[in-house]
Amino acid sequence: MPRDNDEIGNVLDRTFQAFDKALVGPGPELAILESGVVMAVSAGIARVSGLNSAEFGELIEIEDGSIGMVFNLETTNIAVVLLNEKDGLSAGMLAKRTGRVADVPVGDGLLGRVIDPIARPLDGKGQINYSKRLPVERDSPGIMDRAPVNVPLNTGIKVIDTLIPIGRGQRELILGDRQTGKTTIAVDAILNQTDPNMVCVYCAIGQRSAAVAKVVADLKAADAMQRCIVVVAEGNDAPGLRYLAPYAATSIAESFMLQGKDVVIVYDDLTNHARSYREISLLLRRPPGREAFPGDIFYLHSRLLERATHLRKELGGGSMTALPVVETEAQDISAYIPTNLISITDGQIYLSPDLFQKGILPAVNVELSVSRVGGKAQLAVYRDIAGMLKLSYAQFEDLEAFSRFGTRLDDQTQSTITHGERIRSWLKQKPLDHISVIEQITVLFALIGGKFDTVALEQMVSAQLAVRQISSHIPSDISSKILADKVLDDSDKAAIMKLIEAALEPIPKAKAKE
Repeated sequence: MPRDNDEIGNVLDRTFQAFDKALVGPGPELAILESGVVMAVSAGIARVSGLNSAEFGELIEIEDGSIGMVFNLETTNIAVVLLNEKDGLSAGMLAKRTGRVADVPVGDGLLGRVIDPIARPLDGKGQINYSKRLPVERDSPGIMDRAPVNVPLNTGIKVIDTLIPIGRGQRELILGDRQTGKTTIAVDAILNQTDPNMVCVYCAIGQRSAAVAKVVADLKAADAMQRCIVVVAEGNDAPGLRYLAPYAATSIAESFMLQGKDVVIVYDDLTNHARSYREISLLLRRPPGREAFPGDIFYLHSRLLERATHLRKELGGGSMTALPVVETEAQDISAYIPTNLISITDGQIYLSPDLFQKGILPAVNVELSVSRVGGKAQLAVYRDIAGMLKLSYAQFEDLEAFSRFGTRLDDQTQSTITHGERIRSWLKQKPLDHISVIEQITVLFALIGGKFDTVALEQMVSAQLAVRQISSHIPSDISSKILADKVLDDSDKAAIMKLIEAALEPIPKAKAKE
């Protein structure tokens, strides 16, 4: 705010000059509505007076080229969150309304591009070609516009597709401590999508440039970039730009969903998004609440994730599957932001640093992970043969703790532990090693049927590889049944088991007392 008479006089002079310039236009009423003056500038925030008719969310242009979005409507001024603050921005500059809310270009021209939330290209490929623009904030589809989630989104990751399945149109949270492989799982899910009707959007919020560059390099290496869009707001960008990023990415994804296409959108990560909003709110002097976050942080993410859905056929039948990523601290999933998002989403994939340190990758904690919707979209064969897998693994972990005391174990307990060790080995999977549905089902048959129990533990990788290779010899009628969501009969299962036994024949067996 102006501090002395000279400064107040200068601001008034600039205001009258703006008013006089606007009089050349349609009339003085428009001048009063459209012109204002920057009164003060702080970290990512500009306070503007004279724009009495400005609306929340409206874009404001400042004469130095800066663009901001109205965030606070106060008695004497408005608070504008800057999206591209220029170095020369200072108090006394002219500001004007644009008459439009924050929006983003959409369309096929964005495929294969890396952009920021206001659609500035970051890949050096020139300007963006787009068909139209959509507001970054849009109402989520109504209940009557939504269809059941009934089509699986296969990630190519065994533990997820089998035990924590994701359906198209679902919201599945990926959470865990720093450096536990959250981004790797999200990128693997993107790379496994080979459907030509599928579009993938990766939104990086507050990430390091090197981390984003690695994701883009992985997409290009897998020849997947042509069906992907990367929206980036780096950690050193303005907080307003980081706040806007997931909403802009969602509008881009929605444009494809409305065309009847299936979309996967990854928000990496919403912890940084919440921190950006907390930073903006504290700068605007909004009252802080739990963990210094403003009270409306829940609404911030709920109105974002509620836009993910599966539309009914009359509206094109498109879907948008959201995979938000959240970082926990010291495995505390009861912190404010993680619990908010757990209650908003349809399930969570929890990555444990303990499993990561033990080399069990992906480090998915099966007990704390759940999918509340995807089971309805899971293929019938998975449900038929994997129903007791999670329980068997839980029993093994309990018994394993007792076995460490050196207690003599009976044969049944030893058998349970042996089987559980094979399940743990089955959970392991290298990054970018995507496994097809038929291969997963074949390996799962071998695991559930106890065929791996006689294999030496150190030979489990070779055994699984042999079973995956033999899956190509499964009769086409059985493969068609699996992919057509039909349950296999006893003769089909026997045929698969016969192939598995032949594949495992040359694999070294476990010793009598392993």
